[in-house]
Amino acid sequence: MTSEPHRQAIGSLRAVALDAPDIDLLATFYEQLAGWRRVPDDDDDWITIDSGDGWRLGLQRATDHVPPQWPDQDHPQQAHLDFRVPDIDAAAERAQDLGASLLRRNERWHTLADPAGHPFDLAANPDDPRTTLAGVMLDCPDAKALSHFYAELLGKPVTYEADGIAMIGQDGEQPVMFQQVERYTAPRWPDPAYPQQIHLDVTVEDVDTAERAALAIGATRLDGAGPNWRVYADPAGKPFCLVWPV
Repeated sequence: MTSEPHRQAIGSLRAVALDAPDIDLLATFYEQLAGWRRVPDDDDDWITIDSGDGWRLGLQRATDHVPPQWPDQDHPQQAHLDFRVPDIDAAAERAQDLGASLLRRNERWHTLADPAGHPFDLAANPDDPRTTLAGVMLDCPDAKALSHFYAELLGKPVTYEADGIAMIGQDGEQPVMFQQVERYTAPRWPDPAYPQQIHLDVTVEDVDTAERAALAIGATRLDGAGPNWRVYADPAGKPFCLVWPV
């Protein structure tokens, strides 16, 4: 267990984005699973859904999406969402009714895949009747190193470190978690044979200033940009975007 003082952020976490071939189907799944709501938009290739308690999930159309085959590291998940539910058995049954697939049952949590194949966990939280998102967990070769990179990027303190696992940010304040995996295979965005699966969108005020700061802590600029976004890779090779208002 550890805790660090508040640090200056390069940017703030805007959204966790999932790739999917049918984003409307996936949006409907998460709306019905967790009671989230779509944010009105006119982008045919992107849907944002809002949790109402600080999380935003972006769904990005990827017509060539190759789903993960968890726990196979030849087709890795790259990251997963951790949900809290009052009853894991009832929640798993409901998720399957909505289109999820059961991957593994455990005593304290169940692992399922959403309709696009992205794994997610349902963990028991019997004191809260809601379905809530506890955090996003990134797979990586070095949990400590990657947690410190994102602590600098997002301005969130490292609040937990143990053998092969780490967390930045406080519980209930959109924490990001990191788990060390053997035979880690990095994405090779935009190569569909090595898909990113999930990426983080980070809001910044001045993208040029933010880019210099991100590169200084270990990010790599990738060949992707739009009118209000640029693509980078973190030290584990996972893409993320710096985004800004237009």
